[in-house]
Amino acid sequence: MELITEFEFELPRGYVDENGEVHKKGVMRLATAADEILPLRDPRVVSNPAYLTIILLSRVVTSLGTLTNIRPTTIEKLFSADLAFLQNMYQTINSMDDLMETCVCPACGEKYKKPINFTRAE
Repeated sequence: MELITEFEFELPRGYVDENGEVHKKGVMRLATAADEILPLRDPRVVSNPAYLTIILLSRVVTSLGTLTNIRPTTIEKLFSADLAFLQNMYQTINSMDDLMETCVCPACGEKYKKPINFTRAE
């Protein structure tokens, strides 16, 4: 079985860049040990532990719309709903549980499992 290390997503609101362009679709990769340990030395995290989330997400979000160099300042400018979405996604993909959700068929009521989808159907 192939190990999936990158996951596509679509933000609920979207990141608005300096030109007013909205970026909603992106990719997050699995975190490494270094992703979780190295930010603890960052002076911004030392002085404000809540900043760990910003640094951590800037390391694991590999693209956002046309942006491929995701910096802490990018994550800082996200709307709260989008930050919460990414935090939840980070916890979900980096947990030891399978990335499956339990669903119920609306027609027959049968329960089944399907992969978690972080993107909206268009």
